[in-house]
Amino acid sequence: MGSSHIKKSRDVPRVGKRVPLGSEVVPENSGQERAFLVGLDVRIRGRGAKGSVTGQAAAARDAAATSSAKTSGPAAKSNGKPSVTNLNTPEFDAEESISELRTLAESAGAKVVGEILQRRDRIDPATLIGAGKLDEIAGAAASVNADVLLFDHDLSPSQQRNIEKIVQRRVIDRTQLILDIFARHAKTREGQLQVELAQLQYMLPRLAGHGIEMSQLGGGIGTRGPGETKLETDRRKIARRVRHVEQQLENVRRIRAQQRQRRESAPVATVALVGYTNAGKSTLFNALTQAGVLSSPKMFATLDPTIRGVVLPSKRKVLLSDTVGFIRSLPHTLVSAFRATLEEVQRASLILHVSDASSRLSAEQDAQVEIVLKELEAEKKPRLRVMNKLDLLDDEVAESLTADAVRDGAQTVYVSAVEGRGLDHLLKRIDDMIEEDPVSSVHLRVPQKEGKMLALLEARARIYSRKYKDGAVELEVEAPASVVRRVREFVVTK
Repeated sequence: MGSSHIKKSRDVPRVGKRVPLGSEVVPENSGQERAFLVGLDVRIRGRGAKGSVTGQAAAARDAAATSSAKTSGPAAKSNGKPSVTNLNTPEFDAEESISELRTLAESAGAKVVGEILQRRDRIDPATLIGAGKLDEIAGAAASVNADVLLFDHDLSPSQQRNIEKIVQRRVIDRTQLILDIFARHAKTREGQLQVELAQLQYMLPRLAGHGIEMSQLGGGIGTRGPGETKLETDRRKIARRVRHVEQQLENVRRIRAQQRQRRESAPVATVALVGYTNAGKSTLFNALTQAGVLSSPKMFATLDPTIRGVVLPSKRKVLLSDTVGFIRSLPHTLVSAFRATLEEVQRASLILHVSDASSRLSAEQDAQVEIVLKELEAEKKPRLRVMNKLDLLDDEVAESLTADAVRDGAQTVYVSAVEGRGLDHLLKRIDDMIEEDPVSSVHLRVPQKEGKMLALLEARARIYSRKYKDGAVELEVEAPASVVRRVREFVVTK
């Protein structure tokens, strides 16, 4: 039916022994869950194969094709020049997909003790990968004493039940794993509500019972039914909890809208950071704002939105918003649950699309981000692409890319948030693209006794010349419109 490729983490000894993984030795009773990964590579014949890794990549390329042409990452360049994203966009192959699953598992706090990649011509509707292969997986998982099987694929409720019967272990699919990571990292009440809503929506169709065995009431002889089953009661309780959480999130959305309305009453633009998870958005956010937001190599380290002010070279102030990272096949329930948070992206004046410059798959990851932006109806927003992690490239390549971007004034900026390289150029490009509170040049004559106004100009305007004459200060300045309005009585027309 299909071939498989089995790979264990180093040499896995018999059950009861310690398993060497990398440089660590983790006892089986250490309390850390031991995960066995299961990947699926479906060889598509003809059209279709919805849900397969290749099908997801095709959907991503379709989304990328509808967007404006973008440059790809350095891994796809030729002779030091970035090429244009097109149908040759690198896509996630099965090995890279299961590698991403491995990172997700580690972010969830699990220790990967083995993995298997199954290649098939089609998906088995009952067990996803076939009962025979599951028997093999059950033996492999038992040999390393795995606590849980993680599937790099979404499982239907019936598939999950069928697999668990065969392997006799907990089975978690990709969506449930992502939900678990979100639950671990949600710190604020809003984030916890959003995760809970997504988990409840995921759980509801997966409730299962066995009819009379789950009845709560005894039936009358011949006339009365068995009454409401436990399954029906559980569904009703979950549905009631979903409505309650949705109401609380609606209150959060209303408060956030009021806060946003107050912000928008002032001419301050909002710039939203978006990008694939672990692209370095929070590190870049900290580098620009000194906010001290948690930055971690683990996936989805940032869930709760953070907004901080940034002063641009023109002395205008913008609000920079850090958002949750996107990922391939991001569960729809998460996009819906986090809509209140992601509204910052919808209302932003400019989107900074942060990509990992060192990744061979940066173009494919960008295509996945396009899918989510389209779902948020934000794909037409003004956008500046930021290629981060320049420090991971060869110095010669990094310098060439940076020089080309500066010289050509392209819609791509290369930076290293860790080292602070390219941030000045990034701020200048943001300054050029922001339209709110436009900057203009004026000639001013301000009395020296107006210390408050002079301090305002010192802080919020670029001063090109300053002369003292007859108890006043004559200034040539370039200032935002909001500042010019406050000093308009001192404007001198030439």
